Amino acid sequence: MKGISGFSKLTKLEKISWIAKNFLYSSPVDVINEFASYWHDNVESQKQFEGFSENTLTNFHLPFGVAPNFLINGKEYCVPMVTEESSVVAAASNAAKFWMDRGGIKTTVISTTKIGQVHFFYKGDKRKLMGYFPQLKEELLEGVKPLTANMEKRGGGVTNVELIDFTAKEKDYYQLKVSFETCDSMGANFINSVLEEFGKLLKEKVKNNPLFDKSEQEIDVNMCILSNYTPDCLVRAEVSCPIEDLGFINNISAKVFADRFCKSVRIAKIDSYRATTHNKGILNGIDSVVIATGNDFRAVESCIHTYASRNGQYESLSEALVKDGMFIFSLTVPLALGTVGGLTKLHPLANKSLQLLGNPSAEELMQIVAAVGLAQNFSAVRSLTTTGIQQGHMKMHLTNISAELNASLEEANQIEAYFENRTITVSGVRAFLEKLRNGIQPNISLA
Repeated sequence: MKGISGFSKLTKLEKISWIAKNFLYSSPVDVINEFASYWHDNVESQKQFEGFSENTLTNFHLPFGVAPNFLINGKEYCVPMVTEESSVVAAASNAAKFWMDRGGIKTTVISTTKIGQVHFFYKGDKRKLMGYFPQLKEELLEGVKPLTANMEKRGGGVTNVELIDFTAKEKDYYQLKVSFETCDSMGANFINSVLEEFGKLLKEKVKNNPLFDKSEQEIDVNMCILSNYTPDCLVRAEVSCPIEDLGFINNISAKVFADRFCKSVRIAKIDSYRATTHNKGILNGIDSVVIATGNDFRAVESCIHTYASRNGQYESLSEALVKDGMFIFSLTVPLALGTVGGLTKLHPLANKSLQLLGNPSAEELMQIVAAVGLAQNFSAVRSLTTTGIQQGHMKMHLTNISAELNASLEEANQIEAYFENRTITVSGVRAFLEKLRNGIQPNISLA
């Protein structure tokens, strides 16, 4: 087979047929019917979904759930979460209720600055460029006013422009580092439009300035692009209570639990192997809300992982300590989110998610997302330091195991009853199901 030209110009049915013949080796009619079973019943809605991406054949469904009982800064939320991983929503809900009864989660937006960069190469006298920069900065800001006017009316815009010298690391390489405030939008398109205009203006201003010799007037603008690393777009979430208010957790005293919990978090500060899994648990919660609200979870993850490495080693995003008899657990993360623009309004369920949250501002959404990340982390570390992670996770996963083994509804009910207080493994469920199907009926109470 030699590839295909013009694939994007084929109709959806033609694309599916080609894939069926060349890759699935199945009847095109069968594949079309299968894919069509996931299409939206409303033709216009389906067309809208297909417009989000390219070469769309069907819709890939993920569970949309909610985690109730989040008390954040005294306000109660029922948080939408989109995830396919068992126990994530349950863990978040459980932790939310635990802390609701102890004063809830306190959150603070530390800063909301986003960053963009113009990467360029200049072969001339460094002193001339540095000396000209204060004037150039004013000229750049004046030149983008038509682009920034509307954002400035909302309280945003360009907040700073810096000239960074990277010539010690790469010959002739400089950068304009631009700081932005984008209010309730994530602002990617706004930022990139401003940066590209900066790039054009930079070339033009240097070329037409007699300060520079002719050999110095050619600026090579390499890239104009936002950075998804936003260490100055920070939010902090925290829970705290007197140690004794933690109560007995899985038969462990509050004092012992607090000590074990704090040690576990410190281990994730020390060891990158542990920190990676520790932070993945935080992102189980964060990603779920980011996806549900139509935000870019890849950008969020990339930024958070970079932030976790800011001290030269990948480490825990959360911190835990006992101070003056108080148990304090906190999370500080960079979150560049939006509540207007993009999929936040176009995707009907993203729109519904924001309605469910009370149509929050971008700053409020940052706080909600951080609170869910903190709750998720608390549940995970609590399980690890008490019963072990598998007990709760595998119990939630039992339904999926039963489905994978093609258990009937009656068999699934018996599996659930049998493993109520037993260790759950795939092999164990398979062996139990085989006994059922061979007529061996263990004594199980389904009451």
